Amino acid sequence: MAFGWIDEQARARGRAGLVRTLRPRPAASPLLDLASNDYLGLARHPEVTEGAARAARVWGGGSTGSRLVTGSTELHAELERELADFCGFEAALVFSSGYAANLAAVTALAPHGSLIVSDAGNHASLIDGCRLARGATQVVAHAEPDAVRKALQTHEGTAITVSDTVFSVDGDAAPLAALAAACREHGAGLVVDDAHGLGVLGDGGRGAPYAAGLAGADDVVATVTLSKSLGSQGGAVLGPARVVEHLVNAARTFIFDTGLAPAAAGAALAALRLLVREPERAARARAVAGELHARLTAAGLEAVRPDAAVVSVRAPSAEDAVRWAAECRAAGLAVGCFRPPSVPDGISRLRLTARADLTAEQIERAVRLIDGTRP
Repeated sequence: MAFGWIDEQARARGRAGLVRTLRPRPAASPLLDLASNDYLGLARHPEVTEGAARAARVWGGGSTGSRLVTGSTELHAELERELADFCGFEAALVFSSGYAANLAAVTALAPHGSLIVSDAGNHASLIDGCRLARGATQVVAHAEPDAVRKALQTHEGTAITVSDTVFSVDGDAAPLAALAAACREHGAGLVVDDAHGLGVLGDGGRGAPYAAGLAGADDVVATVTLSKSLGSQGGAVLGPARVVEHLVNAARTFIFDTGLAPAAAGAALAALRLLVREPERAARARAVAGELHARLTAAGLEAVRPDAAVVSVRAPSAEDAVRWAAECRAAGLAVGCFRPPSVPDGISRLRLTARADLTAEQIERAVRLIDGTRP
């Protein structure tokens, strides 16, 4: 029977406690949200929602085509200019998602005969980019510049190192300066995914590459998402102008995908301009993450010290993590639940996201509920 094998896979997932389900949320939820990636609390900000509405009224509900046909508007170009300027890069190219941006950057910058050195903790979109690229991939130990150096020593020719700047599971930061040094010893490029750094790290939220002094370097490319700190949707690649021009001509997820909807571009641009005016939001998100970590560990929970706005709390097992997250939800708190295969080390976790708009009372309540429902 066609697709009969799906039933056995479903049973196997059930036995392992790894069944995932969709849970549509209402427009107004009573839950305290520590599960979304709305780090700066901008997704519902009046200026951001008005930016989306205004763009839809002016440009329409969709971009109407791929970026190379009809999908590039003056609004897209405006967003690209301001995003590149804010993050300190020469140029930017906007995609329909951060996932598409990562696929584009890795596949287009790793041609046949090249080497991709990939951190073991990288996000699935970077991993998929490595799988689709024509270059050979070597996975190295997590956040180990010496491992990157050793891998590059085995290859003569074109090479790139690929890494998250802030890893989405534990919220730990990559040693970007050391990675760049290792790459430069061998003439390799550095491609980093700053999805969890933009809006949180660097001067006023300009991102992890900016904080590491790497923004604008001719051998560094960064990808970002517009769906986290900027409260919208979409992604972008930032880097030298010649890299961006190459992506326009070679990146399949740019050439063959419909352009980002104008409403998303308008919302992201409004959020970016708001962040420029209110740079203290970045520091506040980091402060909230630090407060959550301090309170959780004081309560005896095993929480990983955050380098940005992600706070990870270890769970005894995948089943315990699922029950723990469900009991938090029943008590009025939404938290993320990470378990295999989403976690590279096999350790299940609750994943909390610190938001700049969380109050002291909300932080205290969240810690009390997490502690009170622990397995």
